[in-house]
Amino acid sequence: MGASESTEFDKPWRETPWEPFFNRNRELLEKNLRELKLSDSNVKYVRILLAGAVGAGKSSFINSVNSVFQGQITTEALADTVSGTSFTKTYRTYCIRNGQSFLPFVFNDIMGLESGDSQGADPEDIAKALEGLLKEGYNFNPTDSAKKGGYRSKPSKSENLTHCLVYVIAADKVSMMNQEIFKKIKYIREKASELEIPQAVIMTRVDEACPLVQNNLRKIYTSKKIKEKMQECSNSVGVPVSHIFPVKNYHEEIDTQNDTDVLILRALTQIVHIADDLLNKRKSESKKGCFLCCC
Repeated sequence: MGASESTEFDKPWRETPWEPFFNRNRELLEKNLRELKLSDSNVKYVRILLAGAVGAGKSSFINSVNSVFQGQITTEALADTVSGTSFTKTYRTYCIRNGQSFLPFVFNDIMGLESGDSQGADPEDIAKALEGLLKEGYNFNPTDSAKKGGYRSKPSKSENLTHCLVYVIAADKVSMMNQEIFKKIKYIREKASELEIPQAVIMTRVDEACPLVQNNLRKIYTSKKIKEKMQECSNSVGVPVSHIFPVKNYHEEIDTQNDTDVLILRALTQIVHIADDLLNKRKSESKKGCFLCCC
């Protein structure tokens, strides 16, 4: 048995529309997201909160999504792969431009999680972000005595609420992640579950975790290593494999590439649908509540 045979499945275990002859090819994936209509017409966008360890690729994922829709490499969300500490210090919302308007989803980037009580983002702050209680520009610095000034007493509107919590985890680092970080993630996960906020995982750096994928991105769903890493993410975070989406962020390229775009668009499509399901649920519950009150 050759090395490639021992590290690959006989066929992909998750279908991916790489080629134009697929019904759901890259252009259709992008078109569907550009033309997406949310379940609640009174809400302009669903809010996707990204959380994860320092260096996992939260900001890079936002840039990669933006690059896909702009057709060129963008770096609006500043990222740092050198310092080893979180480059993101404030709570910020990122919209994705769609011509003269914006797409119906936004991302919230936050400070990365680190081991130690006095380092990285405070899980309590992330819990408040889930409820829409952090103001734009909130400073995550744990030594900032003016932190409370960045809190809202209640969300100003439903759009400030989080519709999907996405953990960003590096495939090549998940085995080495500090247990203190997983403890913080568990706390955040419990808070999100209490609020009935759906959760997913973006698994980045797949090319760094698997030589097969590094040589050919289309082997991502035949790679036994990648499936192993996805299962490891599921076991560690508590998110089912069906809600884990491996991607390759743009980080050294100067042009966008079809295969990278397809993975990002597929992941984004699933996440936006998960978020819209919650929006639809909240809308239905609101109508039901009004009906019961009227009775």
